[in-house]
Amino acid sequence: MLKKAKGVTKARPEMYPWVFAAISLLAIIIAGSNSSDSFGANAEKSFHHLMHEAMSLMDQGMENAPMTGDPDHDFTVMMIPHHQGAVDMAKLELLYGKDSALRRLAQEIIVTQEQEIAVMQMRLKQFKTP
Repeated sequence: MLKKAKGVTKARPEMYPWVFAAISLLAIIIAGSNSSDSFGANAEKSFHHLMHEAMSLMDQGMENAPMTGDPDHDFTVMMIPHHQGAVDMAKLELLYGKDSALRRLAQEIIVTQEQEIAVMQMRLKQFKTP
């Protein structure tokens, strides 16, 4: 990943996305440890119960999304709770899962889906602006 040139270690440009992803993941883990999960995860509930809770919350968010008839708007308001559901489920994999490949996938889901949620929220704000 790092290239040594004349005694100095330099980062290659192709590694920048990975560095950003690692920093984002660390921020998510730190933020997540200081706040409660949107689906109420705690040590007293089973994995199955928490997954069902995350799915129910996602379904409610999608069912209650305010539709306008504009495909761009309606797609966005439906996808935000859908992505949040994926994030919530991925967090449960990190809490309970043991498979290293699936845990790595869960970490990637958290980073990418949260970034996509942020983009969609920005687009929604722009839809409301003339």
